[in-house]
Amino acid sequence: MRLVFWAGFWTFLLDQASKYLVVHILNLRTVGEMDVIPPFLNLRMAWNTGVNFGLLSGYGDLTRWFLIILALVISAAVLWWVYRDTPNRLGLLSAGVLIGGALGNVVDRLLYGAVADFLNMSCCGFDNPYAFNVADITIFVGAFGLILWGGKQKHP
Repeated sequence: MRLVFWAGFWTFLLDQASKYLVVHILNLRTVGEMDVIPPFLNLRMAWNTGVNFGLLSGYGDLTRWFLIILALVISAAVLWWVYRDTPNRLGLLSAGVLIGGALGNVVDRLLYGAVADFLNMSCCGFDNPYAFNVADITIFVGAFGLILWGGKQKHP
């Protein structure tokens, strides 16, 4: 469980530090966008009040509190699952990064009322209109890792 804690801690810290840098130091909330490695990587400020791609964003505080509670319940369920099933090290690491990312987005919703998304990637003539953040990446990677390595450890 120590691996889950530390993976979650460092993931949460990286997510919140990147958001602080982008929102407050680079002032992307006012500037709006910055090209980093055009067209592949750009910073585009987007405040997501819903779930992925802004789904359910039109319901205000109801959606905000529902998503906060949902993220906390899922994080607790993942913790309970890894405690009960004791997956291998990659499973524990996956659980930690998923939980750290989920809690990073919870903090955004509590502080700003929305999740701070800012990474935008496009390629090969496709102009991606959506933005995401470090927490979104780690939630995806953690969930995928739990699918691959989340089962019980096999003891010889």
